[in-house]
Amino acid sequence: MFFYLTTLCLQRFISEDAPEVSEGTSDKENFIIVEAWKYSDFLCRNYILSGLQDDLYNVYSGTKTSKELWGALERKYKTEDAGIKKFLVARFLDFKMIDSLIVNDAFQVASIIEKLPPMWKDFKNYLKHKCKEMTVEDLIVRLRIEEDNKAI
Repeated sequence: MFFYLTTLCLQRFISEDAPEVSEGTSDKENFIIVEAWKYSDFLCRNYILSGLQDDLYNVYSGTKTSKELWGALERKYKTEDAGIKKFLVARFLDFKMIDSLIVNDAFQVASIIEKLPPMWKDFKNYLKHKCKEMTVEDLIVRLRIEEDNKAI
């Protein structure tokens, strides 16, 4: 939705408040500025509402501005659910390997690369972007060569 609002040049209305009426400008200019902002905010708010399901539309249609609407949606749907994390941790801790199943070579290589220390960051990025599949043995050879090069 944010991308859609950006393509319509309306994304600023989900983060900005209505413009303040300034003393240095005429009443006509202030009126034009405020009305233009209200119209664009109206469009933004209704584009967001039109993307919601009917039952959610009824819940959020009472918001006054697109910033208020966007904030309410972010609070509801961007918060991380601690219950889901606890459930995933419990499932992870309950994981058991089965002797008859093998772990994929590509997975082993990716796991080893991911666990390299921070000072190996450049080499780690190099390995991640290699197109050719590597076996664990190939990776060990490359790691030894890199370690020898770092020692020099």
